[in-house]
Amino acid sequence: MNTAHGPDLRVFRTPTGLGMTRSMPLPEPRGPLSSALFADLVGGRSISPATLALADQAAATPVPVADDDLQITLHTCYELHYRGFPEVDERWEWDPDLLRLRAVLEDRFEAALHEAADRWVDDVAPAGETVDRQLAAMVSADDGPSLSSFMAKQADERQWAEFLTLRSVYHLKEADPHTWAIPRVTGRAKAALVEIQADEYGGGSAVRMHSALFGRLMRTFGLDDTHGTYVDAAPAEQLATLNAMSFFGLHRRLRGATIGHLALLEMTSTEPSRRYAAGLRRLAKGDDATLFYDEHVEADAVHEQVASVDMCGSLVRDEPQVHRDVLFGAAVALELETRAGARVLQEWTSGRTALRTVAGVPAHA
Repeated sequence: MNTAHGPDLRVFRTPTGLGMTRSMPLPEPRGPLSSALFADLVGGRSISPATLALADQAAATPVPVADDDLQITLHTCYELHYRGFPEVDERWEWDPDLLRLRAVLEDRFEAALHEAADRWVDDVAPAGETVDRQLAAMVSADDGPSLSSFMAKQADERQWAEFLTLRSVYHLKEADPHTWAIPRVTGRAKAALVEIQADEYGGGSAVRMHSALFGRLMRTFGLDDTHGTYVDAAPAEQLATLNAMSFFGLHRRLRGATIGHLALLEMTSTEPSRRYAAGLRRLAKGDDATLFYDEHVEADAVHEQVASVDMCGSLVRDEPQVHRDVLFGAAVALELETRAGARVLQEWTSGRTALRTVAGVPAHA
C-alpha cells in the first residue's frame, strides 16, 4: 500500500459528507501507556495503579513533543473535553485519577515547551516594548523552513492530500481550544477575542465556519472530513501542536498563553494562506478547495491588529502579571508549527510519506 512517494490514496477515498456530526472511536494506542489507559477507559473501571505508574515512566521521556505514546495519551485525555468517544463513558471527563494521570504528563510537556520556547521570549522579544511590538519582532525573527512556499510551488496532489490529512487534526475543530479563554478574560480583551472567534465560527452561519470550509476542502481531495478520522495518521509533532492549544485552553492560569497563541496564529496566517490558495489554484482544484484559505487571507488581515493590539495589549494592561505568558504562548505556536512543518518537508524530500505508518502501512488505512 505504501509507495516510494507515500501511501496509496485509495485508502482515503471514503468521504462521508457528514462533517463533524459524529465522534470517532478511540485512536490506536502507540505504546504501553496509551494501551493501558485505553483499556481502562473502555473497561469502565478506575485508572489502575499500573497505568498511573506507566504515566510516571512516560513523563521521563527526553523529548515529549516527539513521543508518540505521550502525545496520543494527552490527545485522548483532551478529546474527552471536546467530542469524546462512543465507547467511553462521558463521566470519564472529570475522573480524578484520570486528571491526576494527565497532570503528570502535562508537567513534563509544559517543561519541554518552556525549554523550546523561552529563547523566543528572552532573546527575540525586545524588552520594554509593548506586547504587540514584541509579538511582531518574534514573527519577523522566524526563519524556519516554509511549508507554505513548498505547497504553493511544488506540492503534488498526493502531498496535498497528506498535508490536509495532518492539518485536519486541528482544522476540523478550528477555534475551539481558544474559545475556552472567553470566560477567563474581561473588558476589551474579551470583546476582541469574541470578535475573532465569531469570524472563525462563520458569523453565525454553519456553512461558513472555518472548520466546515476545511471539510469542504478535504472533500475535493476525496478525504473523509469526519472529526478525528485521521488522528492515527498524525505523528507526535502534529499532535503536539493541538495538545498545546488544549493544554493552555483548559487551564485558567495559562489564559495569557492561550491569548498569545491565538494572536500568533492570526499574525502569521495571511501570507501562508495566500500561498496555500495559490498552490490549490496551480492544481486547478476549484473554488470549493480555495475558499478555506481565501477566507483566511481576508479575515486574518483584519485579525492581526485586533489580536496583537486590542486583545493582547488590553489583556496585558489589565493583567500585567500574564505578560510573559502571552509571549510564551506565541513562542510555543511558532516553535511547534515550525517543528511539525520541518518534519513534513524532511519526509517528502527523502521520498517518504509524511503520515505516520505502522508496520509499513498507513495507520488509518
